[in-house]
Amino acid sequence: MIRNFFLSLTLILGVMALVEARGGTSVSGGPQTKERLVGVTLLTRDVFYQELEKGMQEGAKGRGIKLRIQSAEKDLNLQTTQVENFVVQGVDALVICPVDSTGIGSAIERASKAGIPVFTADIRAQEARVICHIASDNRQGGRLAGEYLAKLIGYEGEVAIIDHPEVTSVQERVAGFKEAVARYPGMTIVDEPSAGGDRDRAMIITQNMLLAHPKLRGIFAINDNTALGAMAALEAGGRREVFIVGYDATPEARQAIRKGGPLKADVIQYPGTIGRIAIGTVATFLEGQMVPLEIPIETGIVDKESLARE
Repeated sequence: MIRNFFLSLTLILGVMALVEARGGTSVSGGPQTKERLVGVTLLTRDVFYQELEKGMQEGAKGRGIKLRIQSAEKDLNLQTTQVENFVVQGVDALVICPVDSTGIGSAIERASKAGIPVFTADIRAQEARVICHIASDNRQGGRLAGEYLAKLIGYEGEVAIIDHPEVTSVQERVAGFKEAVARYPGMTIVDEPSAGGDRDRAMIITQNMLLAHPKLRGIFAINDNTALGAMAALEAGGRREVFIVGYDATPEARQAIRKGGPLKADVIQYPGTIGRIAIGTVATFLEGQMVPLEIPIETGIVDKESLARE
């Protein structure tokens, strides 16, 4: 508790000193005198993060914000280096989509001690305090996935989760899924292997799960690479009685759902909204206004029926 207090105090004092030295807006308000430079390090540049990046660019328009966006490509060492470089460059704020929710903590603390306010988007950091976290309500999304899969299999049977536990957003999805499944005594989670979000690994894992659990009825895949890898294994094995609910609703996954294969539904996030709100929140803070500690973005679900209406 005491450590957190001093970390917060250090962050606030550092930010105040830095913005005053630069002649811009302090956290207590005042006129803005120059364009603000915001460094962004993304987890990767897949379809989801491309949309998130577009949203960030939209959020920066007309707010006096210049973005410098890089991708860590799921490499914690690279992301740490990117953060350190942004600190050396003297950016006015940082937005991080962590590769590793725990591992990125030390880099965030270094930026905060340098007086740079740090925000996280999409993925939460566990070991460091940030100004605000902007992300999908992943626990709510996990509950949607659990309810949908439960209905698909008649509220009873064996199900599995293909996990990626190093990432907090996935931890929240899995927690929500388990909350939903716990409502149905006839359902049992029999396996939770990690594929690291990788399609090829998910396919191999699913092949192994089908051998280990011949009565398996459903799979919750924590992202669409995972869902599509599991789908390939089910189709190759002719296992039409096993259903998948995925997460992200990428164009490829939507097409798979439309075709009516094993992938029956996807939780949909709104990455453009996350990106737009994240940069808007940064701008608001740099203009001297208060911002919340967390901004959750509600998720939805898409299936063959809803996609047919688009």
